[in-house]
Amino acid sequence: FCRWRFTFYLYIFTYGVRFLKKTPWLWNTRQCWNGYPYQPLMPDLHYYYIVELSFYWSLMFSQFIDIKRKDFGIMFTHHILAVTLLSFSYVTNLIRVGTLMLCLHDASDIVLEAAKMANYCKCQKLSDLLFVTFAIVFIVSRLGIYPLWILNTTLFELYEALGNFPALWVFNVLLVILQILNCFWSYLIIKVAYKAVSKGKVTKDDRSDIESSSDEEETVPRSKTLHSTITTNGTSGANGTNGYLTGGTCSEEH
Repeated sequence: FCRWRFTFYLYIFTYGVRFLKKTPWLWNTRQCWNGYPYQPLMPDLHYYYIVELSFYWSLMFSQFIDIKRKDFGIMFTHHILAVTLLSFSYVTNLIRVGTLMLCLHDASDIVLEAAKMANYCKCQKLSDLLFVTFAIVFIVSRLGIYPLWILNTTLFELYEALGNFPALWVFNVLLVILQILNCFWSYLIIKVAYKAVSKGKVTKDDRSDIESSSDEEETVPRSKTLHSTITTNGTSGANGTNGYLTGGTCSEEH
């Protein structure tokens, strides 16, 4: 799962950057609303959106066959929110700003999956370094760039350009809920990152202990050496793409 998600995030983030750098709305977010709602659906944009939407649908369903963790409820809420955001923005043609959100949220997930793979390869120092890097990228992108760039244009520039209409309120409510989830996950990440820096290793995140009654899992001996197992959770961004360090297997989705 880790290698698959790392490959996907790396591919889709690279695709998003290559696509967006040719668009005017990357450099000027007011272009997201220029000509709305009669904006053409370019093939590259359509492909980007459909692939991301398909991925988040897969995460939502695969959660039921993966190992259940304490954060199952909030993870499921995140997946429903991501699918709803993508679907709603696609139907209402708010896809230009949607592409910005997806690319922004995918950035940190690449580092997270790399950290998990390093952990499973028992490269603990590399895993810890990657996790701290992930924490920095996550907090900067989702607590800094996301509200100042994405929420600014949807809450203010969109209203200035087009006035008031029902889809605006629905879209912004969904985006604000996503930001609340980002704040919650950032708090958890900061706790783990602080332990990583202060103690020299990433410790287990109690939030995601395995909740399973299977005899097989109960009888698996725990290593005396602290090794972190990092889980995911996510957005896109639409970010998506957020969960993090656990003592279980790599089965949690973005």
